[in-house]
Amino acid sequence: MIKKVLLYSFLIITSILTLIPFIWMLGASFMFDGKASVFPPIFWPDPFTVTQYQILFERLSVWRNFFNSLFLSSIVTVLYITFTSMAGYAFAKYRFTGKKVLFNLLLSSMIIPSQVTMLPLFLMLKSMGLINTYMAIIIPGLANIFGIFLIRQYCISIPDSLIEAARMDGATDFQIYRKVILPLAIPILVTLAIFSFLGTGTISCGR
Repeated sequence: MIKKVLLYSFLIITSILTLIPFIWMLGASFMFDGKASVFPPIFWPDPFTVTQYQILFERLSVWRNFFNSLFLSSIVTVLYITFTSMAGYAFAKYRFTGKKVLFNLLLSSMIIPSQVTMLPLFLMLKSMGLINTYMAIIIPGLANIFGIFLIRQYCISIPDSLIEAARMDGATDFQIYRKVILPLAIPILVTLAIFSFLGTGTISCGR
């Protein structure tokens, strides 16, 4: 009983300490300039103002940034899941010449830091005339080897007997992919969708 009380007391205190910065941040957003930097910190705004939010929505185009993030993140996430799932499934279950060499080559690209590819990617998009356009964010986010690798590893665990049974029932390759593979791969697809949505939203904010 004592251990349980101590545990819950610790969790409650930790939760309160964790929430304090967020409570202060919320209160500071309704304060006038300079009030949030005083010591000791003030948690309740006095006087109360919404000036900061007026500046945020009227001058900084936050609605446009929000729309850009939501629009681009949704499109890129759908396309990213589509292309990576197809590629991962192909590498896991199809046999074709050079499959192992190609996959190892793609896998080796993961050791290249993203900072190294930023300039070549920018120059490539510039030569295509896509700078300051939505396509400059959509195209680089269509697929990556990280997502392909995770889906490939997940698809390997799917029994081949399910695919063979679907083929015997007359299912086409696309039907097998859509009706067998995708439903079974929902856990990894949701995980990658979250990564893609958050990552694209961070990049697209302010476009």
